[in-house]
Amino acid sequence: QVQLQESGGGLVQAGGSLRPFCTTPGLSPDDVLMGWFRQAPGKTREGVSCISANGSITFYTTNVKGRFTISRDIAKKTVYLQMNNLTPEDAAMYHCAADVDCGRAIFGDRRRSIWGQGTQVTVSS
Repeated sequence: QVQLQESGGGLVQAGGSLRPFCTTPGLSPDDVLMGWFRQAPGKTREGVSCISANGSITFYTTNVKGRFTISRDIAKKTVYLQMNNLTPEDAAMYHCAADVDCGRAIFGDRRRSIWGQGTQVTVSS
């Protein structure tokens, strides 16, 4: 069974940075679109960012543009989300997902998307 493994979350002060990452040991990395979602308590899940199989196309939701950067290392089967200038509004459980819809203007999960357990991001004000 394919599993995704997230890590790299944590507690940071507002204005700080974190770099959660997701490893995909059971996937063929060069043909899978990957993405990050987040969900805060009492809020709906939000698509944050996604990246195409070869990394040439990325998408960011509006409120993280200019602060977050998604990247992937195909050889290491790892996807990273560099998060800078964090605010309390960024606090959430961040989930990695594989096999998503990802384009320059679209990002969403699919019925067959594969999910990780999540990594918690907490931002203190």
